[in-house]
Amino acid sequence: MSVFAAPGAYDRAITVFSPDGRLFQVEYAMELVNRGATIIGIQSPEGIVLASEENIEALEEAGYSWKIFKVDDHIGAAIVGLSSDARILIDQARIYAQSNKLTYDEPIDAEVVTKRICDIQQMYTQHAGVRPFGVSIIFGGVDKTGTRVFQTHPSGTYRGYKATALGAGRETVLAILKDEYNENLTLEKSTKLAVKCLIKALEARQLPPRIKIAIIPVATKKLEMLEDETVEGYIKELGSSK
Repeated sequence: MSVFAAPGAYDRAITVFSPDGRLFQVEYAMELVNRGATIIGIQSPEGIVLASEENIEALEEAGYSWKIFKVDDHIGAAIVGLSSDARILIDQARIYAQSNKLTYDEPIDAEVVTKRICDIQQMYTQHAGVRPFGVSIIFGGVDKTGTRVFQTHPSGTYRGYKATALGAGRETVLAILKDEYNENLTLEKSTKLAVKCLIKALEARQLPPRIKIAIIPVATKKLEMLEDETVEGYIKELGSSK
């Protein structure tokens, strides 16, 4: 038993493992992520799709609810969890991207950005007086290695995915992705698949279909936020085809 924590108090200090080898503060951070708005990342040969639910409160201006961020022209990020924590990490990712461009005169790889952000997240799991970042991020980008999607964890680990989801509707979305995703989907079909997944995830929790979509086509390697009218068109099309 650790001399730094009383029995049953392993969740009070992030530097103390429980007897069965768990860091409760990291698990609590992941529980926060699991209760957040659903986000999706899909990789296709033609580009990347990042999608998110947008839960806007009454009287809130829609333009100030962000779940999808531009990191660099060719890299975007969707966040779930504490937006305040995410803002700090996204700002740091932007600094890394610009620094790489100034130093090496080339765009940064999506995996390099992901790894550096995870280095920060991991550091906050092993020092006293801090807490883990209560956020997970899906990074999507088009770089010299192709189309890439990565998912971070509050512990500082990351993995690459062909398609992935996080948040409250994760189980619903993953069930659809496992059935309908394939590696040869066009960017248009990937976008429609993301919209369909979020419609189902929101319906399961009896919430209105408020959705944001960003794409990064291979042809341009530039992130584009789809107009609300375009997304509404997808919602009507997919909603009527149930």
